[in-house]
Amino acid sequence: MAAQLAIPRPKSKRSPTFWQDTLRGYLFILPVVLGLLIWTFGPMLASAYYSLTDYKIISEPEFVGLENYVKLLTDDRAFFQSLSVTVRFALMYVIGAQVVCLGIAVLLTQRVRGLAVFRTLFYLPIIVPAAASAVLWKYLYNKEFGPIDGILNALGIHSINWLGSPESALFALVIMGVWGGGVTTIIYVAGLQHVPEELLESAKIDGANALQRFLHVTIPMLTPTIFFNVVTGIIGSFQVFVPAFIMTEGGPVRATYFYNYNLYEKAFKWLEMGYASAMAWLLFAIIIVLTMFIFRSSPLWVYYEGETH
Repeated sequence: MAAQLAIPRPKSKRSPTFWQDTLRGYLFILPVVLGLLIWTFGPMLASAYYSLTDYKIISEPEFVGLENYVKLLTDDRAFFQSLSVTVRFALMYVIGAQVVCLGIAVLLTQRVRGLAVFRTLFYLPIIVPAAASAVLWKYLYNKEFGPIDGILNALGIHSINWLGSPESALFALVIMGVWGGGVTTIIYVAGLQHVPEELLESAKIDGANALQRFLHVTIPMLTPTIFFNVVTGIIGSFQVFVPAFIMTEGGPVRATYFYNYNLYEKAFKWLEMGYASAMAWLLFAIIIVLTMFIFRSSPLWVYYEGETH
């Protein structure tokens, strides 16, 4: 009965310019949508198909199923070597970047004169193109006339063959990567500025010294920021290519033979585009698995407003 007596709600009338506004909106987003379809999703779908083929670029692709993936995982030493180099670089870079950038961010949140100038200086490496940075660091690491070894010699320390020794080449590229961590530093600065002052003051009143306040108040409140920087750092470190291409060419003795450099050689030096596409999709899967692992582990160490999520 109540349903029968209910008064029907009047239908809302569309604006006279509804279709014009809708068409105008679609026209505005069309360039972005076409760009994603043509330059992102299109090549991704094409590479997924080519990964299942024997495609040499100069000949028609021949469908081989999962043969490329099986060969990668069972009969390609270069695959595992390049993956090992990339994993070791990622571990050193992610840990080093978090420690160094957080330390710099703490310094940049102190109340000192010229703070804006210091923040600009630490951010400058980001605006320098990657290729230019690689050329600059190749000069700095030069054993014959590089400034770094010149300073070491002035201090009475023997020169280091930074890029010519398998023991130091990868570490040299890690140093270069950490140097370019301006974005990570700025994100940490933003995170530190949102640590509640009342918590720090309460800890100080309770007798906690500066180190205790940092470890037991600042770090827990900063874990969401650390979480974000670790995820983006891992994703970025698994895609490193330019330094190896310009500075070391994968050497010496494949000490800097990164996964992406291996992929580049397979695709554009040996023209094995199908095989390289399979490598690209395996890299995508590796990054997805690592990212999911970090997300799964986040409830154990990431805190939001003092509570685990």
